[in-house]
Amino acid sequence: MACGFYGDLGRLEADSVEDELELSTVRHRPEALEQLEAQTRFSRKELQILYRGFKNECPSGVVNEDTFKDIYSQFFPQGDASTYAHFLFNAFDTDHNGSVSFEDFVMGLSILLRGSVQEKLNWAFNLYDINKDGYITKEEMLDIMKAIYDMMGKCTYPILKEEAPRQHVEIFFQKMDKNRDGVVTIDEFIDCCQNDENIMRSLQLFENVI
Repeated sequence: MACGFYGDLGRLEADSVEDELELSTVRHRPEALEQLEAQTRFSRKELQILYRGFKNECPSGVVNEDTFKDIYSQFFPQGDASTYAHFLFNAFDTDHNGSVSFEDFVMGLSILLRGSVQEKLNWAFNLYDINKDGYITKEEMLDIMKAIYDMMGKCTYPILKEEAPRQHVEIFFQKMDKNRDGVVTIDEFIDCCQNDENIMRSLQLFENVI
């Protein structure tokens, strides 16, 4: 969900008066910039620029899943990003109302770009916990892994066999599920990731596909 935002962040040229007027005219009015500035690691000017980009893509002030998929898929033309975009959308949609507001988007982006390791791992756990029941099952982890492989495309992983995602998950899950109860808790997930450099490196993949 870049929408050119990362490039825009480098051009801090927002006109505060103009943007304040824009903020008051959209149908979905975001929370006061001061509040978002306090809740995120973005400056006021960065938030204004992010908002301008968000509003250009989503004039109503919210984005639904289909629009999110369309935007996100543009960045991965070599593969099929629709499934991963679905999981990513659900992670950004923190109140699970079927749409992502500017606040939802900026809060997630702040963690992904500038959050602590702990915050990023919490966010990653939420992404992998597809049904949001507080646990990651092997099936959920496999669904995410398959979606990432599909999105990156065969040209990225030309030599990988069909069973590669499952083998990847088997290794991960065996390390994470310390008590062998068939599910991974957030404590198991964070503890394992922080103590295993290989897993942390592998999880970088998910950061690179945001």
